[in-house]
Amino acid sequence: MEIKTVGVIGAGQMGNGIAHVCALAGLDVLLNDVSEDRVTTGLATINGNMARQVAKEMISDAERKSALDRIRPAVGLEALSPADIVIEAATENEQVKRSIFTALCPVLRPETIIASNTSSISITRLAASTDRPERFIGIHFMNPVPLMQLVELIRGIATEDPTFESAKAFIDKLGKTTTTAEDFPAFIVNRILLPMINEAIYTLYEGVGSVDAIDTAMRLGANHPMGPLQLADFIGLDTCLSVMQVLHDGLADTKYRPCPLLVKYVEAGWLGRKTKRGFYDYRGETPIPTR
Repeated sequence: MEIKTVGVIGAGQMGNGIAHVCALAGLDVLLNDVSEDRVTTGLATINGNMARQVAKEMISDAERKSALDRIRPAVGLEALSPADIVIEAATENEQVKRSIFTALCPVLRPETIIASNTSSISITRLAASTDRPERFIGIHFMNPVPLMQLVELIRGIATEDPTFESAKAFIDKLGKTTTTAEDFPAFIVNRILLPMINEAIYTLYEGVGSVDAIDTAMRLGANHPMGPLQLADFIGLDTCLSVMQVLHDGLADTKYRPCPLLVKYVEAGWLGRKTKRGFYDYRGETPIPTR
């Protein structure tokens, strides 16, 4: 099936990024969230991000305006009924996602593909909460979506070949590169990346180095574009914790045990950039390490 209209559930960081790249690729986009205000905020973010692309001469202003015209607010899940594919980009919580799919399925056409942008949760389990597991697939975009080239495609046990081929063609149209991962906890990227971040947090927790020392060491010693603690703040510490919990529960290996300091920061509501505090304090002009 050729995909021409894309529904996106969630207008936050990942959802508005997915809508952004789909619209620039010439696809019609229906953007949904739990409230109209969140969709409005998501659209404003997309406009701002596209304006930065214009300033950097990555796209023209005419392309920006045309892409924005292709994104329409979808108030209520029933507004997603015209979509050829619906991509769920809600919070990384399995019960939340399953409840969305339960409510979504009755309003969609039988041939519509459902995808989840989950970064760690079993595609097979999520698909089982729908009426179409054979037309369900994991499409894991990287953050920030407009800048990152890779997209992981993950088949559930019931995902049929036409669903996979349609999803791959869709990602190709966005100009992204796909890699195929098996349906194991956290797939490929986060199976490798999040334990590294968790180990960096343990290194801080055990007093081996300060926030600045750890991030400087990995930037200059391993040539990483940003330090692991800075990256954790960018991802969101609640998301980091969720992924580590999925790995720990799913693989039953103590090496995936979330660092107690990560748990403490999340319990304090220090979730990184989005709450202005994490391993860095972002409330001033310059981020300041909190340890």
